[in-house]
Amino acid sequence: MSERVILHVDMDAFFASVEVIDTPKLKGKPVIVGGRSERGVVATCSYEARKYGVRSAMPIYMAKAQCPNGIYLPTRINRYKEVSREIFKIFYEITPYVEPLSIDEAYLDITELNKDPVSVAMFIKEMVVKATGLTISVGISYNKFLAKLASDWNKPNGLKIITKDMIPKVLLPLPINKIYGLGKKSTNKLNSIGIFTIEDLYTLAPDFLTEFFGKYGIEIYKRIRGIDNRKVEISRETKSIGRETTLKSDTKNKKELEVYIKSFCSSISRTLSIKGLSGKTLTLKIKTSTFENHTKNKTLPFYISKEEDILRESLDILYSIDLNEEIRLIGVSISSLKEMNLQQLSLF
Repeated sequence: MSERVILHVDMDAFFASVEVIDTPKLKGKPVIVGGRSERGVVATCSYEARKYGVRSAMPIYMAKAQCPNGIYLPTRINRYKEVSREIFKIFYEITPYVEPLSIDEAYLDITELNKDPVSVAMFIKEMVVKATGLTISVGISYNKFLAKLASDWNKPNGLKIITKDMIPKVLLPLPINKIYGLGKKSTNKLNSIGIFTIEDLYTLAPDFLTEFFGKYGIEIYKRIRGIDNRKVEISRETKSIGRETTLKSDTKNKKELEVYIKSFCSSISRTLSIKGLSGKTLTLKIKTSTFENHTKNKTLPFYISKEEDILRESLDILYSIDLNEEIRLIGVSISSLKEMNLQQLSLF
């Protein structure tokens, strides 16, 4: 069996780039997309804005402190979806083996094309520029982990290939935050014991990593050695359905929070109905005024989809927690989903 050839394709600063294409006079300027409200967060920013230290998920007020002369724009999600569809259409013309990760990135398995992967990547890049005017970065490798790592190598408009004979040498100097799936908290935890690069991480035994990270530890051990057997998934199941919002003002008044939760539950129930799904795990998410994220889950012994049931269980979680500080964001989601027609009859 021939070695797999995986591309990870990532659109460069996607939302901001679409805004620049639609309004050419913005070219070369620090464009920050995500809303102009002080309570919003940055969705995407141009590379010019990143030079000022602006980053995705940064609160708008912090972005304005870093980049006061930036151009702050609200998100236009329908427009971004429209452009995304044009780009994904190009991907599907190349191969049916496309796994969308989000509106602006995807894996492509081009093993069966039996063509030079760099030539295929260059062709995709040219087609995207021709169709939309946008640049994309492409990573090429024999597995998903390395392809994603490669796509981030020399953005924007990057192209990087990582072959088997380059492992592990090419990985060893990289900082550990380059490992996909290793978040800020985990990175800080490793830094606290003197682990800063993949080379440092390489010295740790699999048992130690499993104890440190649970079952994900063995995945880290394998991936930094170039092992990742995940396939490109043509269809991705809906794992969860949720809604969240940043509050107009920080609060820990649960009666105020109920208003938001009721709206979420109504919307979630409608989506479940459209998709023909029900779920049994409810998650309440909050972000404090100091930007700490907290979640609390509740798994039921039965599946639900009706608005009143989702609301009842969500409020049960809300009133089971102590809000020791004011919160700025609240969200509700439902997971452990399955199709309604597969649902077993309950006791009643």
